[in-house]
Amino acid sequence: MRVVYKISDNIITSLGCTTAENMQSVYQARCGIMPQNHVEFGIPEPFNASVVDFEKLKSLLDKSVDYSRYTRFELMLIASVSEAASGAGLSLSSGDTLFIISSTKGNISLLDPNSPEKFDDERINLWSSGYEICTFFNNPNTPVVISQACISGVTAILTAKMYLESGRYRNVVVTGGDLVSKFIVSGFQSFKALSQTPCKPFDSARDGLSLGEGAATLILGIADDDEFDGKSIVIKAGSTSNDANHISGPSRTGEGLYRALKRALNSTMTEDIAFINAHGTATPYNDEMEAIAISRAGLQHIPVNSFKGYIGHTLGAAGLIETIICSHSLEDSRYIKCLGFSSLGVSEKLNIITGYDSFSGTECLKLASG
Repeated sequence: MRVVYKISDNIITSLGCTTAENMQSVYQARCGIMPQNHVEFGIPEPFNASVVDFEKLKSLLDKSVDYSRYTRFELMLIASVSEAASGAGLSLSSGDTLFIISSTKGNISLLDPNSPEKFDDERINLWSSGYEICTFFNNPNTPVVISQACISGVTAILTAKMYLESGRYRNVVVTGGDLVSKFIVSGFQSFKALSQTPCKPFDSARDGLSLGEGAATLILGIADDDEFDGKSIVIKAGSTSNDANHISGPSRTGEGLYRALKRALNSTMTEDIAFINAHGTATPYNDEMEAIAISRAGLQHIPVNSFKGYIGHTLGAAGLIETIICSHSLEDSRYIKCLGFSSLGVSEKLNIITGYDSFSGTECLKLASG
């Protein structure tokens, strides 16, 4: 049997441009969601969001990088990959290394005629960004692009696992991101889905989500059982399901998530699961759907958290960022509280994490829905 394991990672959010900075902020219960200047974003109404410090981000890049050649979206991913690869001991230019790009909107802001970024029309395509990123790192392979709404990051990790187990590659660089832009904010405002305060996952007073921008990179490798050191985080199993319920509304019975949960759990014992990291957007329908699916799967006793209260919903980066945070929580054997939660506001009695206590479990379950 072969094992897919974590080699290195990086997280870029409003809380910092390295994984260490982000984890320190999370353990200190820092919230990166702040009021934004809606005029700068071309938005008529004030809104809260978690926004990356791009000047700080540039410090991760080599001084020789020509910023004018790349969009802000692409620079964010290039910086994240560069940081994750530093000291990882592998060649990004090797034919044995595959790049997988995860994003929901990519360079969507280029559609705005008033955008300060000026690139040719082709650059709006996600495959174009994938090509630019691979070319930057001199990687000869055609990048794989995953764009499946809010589950993109988790799907990208499962896709990487599939490629590695096929024997075609020795390493996979999974990188993803999204920006807070006029297009994205306007879209969520049209659904009346944005909260006027930092979001409160699973709370009785929750009133919508908070947007966030960010990027993350997870570098994965594969080894035979007898070669694996047993110390690294392992991607053990996963599953996706499409309930075909509605273009923007989740199933009221949690059917799609429930089916994915049951398939993913076929290869593990539930007593080994230390916690469940939910998608937890703090919208009324998503949190309720997840609570129902967790309960239907018989997992309502397992501690549950959401990281959206720290950095908001980072869209195509969410599954990656949150999986990396989960991996460090496992390595530290330390819970991360569900920031913003006070009193239970869903119909099922979930065991929401409210502190940073230690635990003894060896596995976690990461959920995503979209």
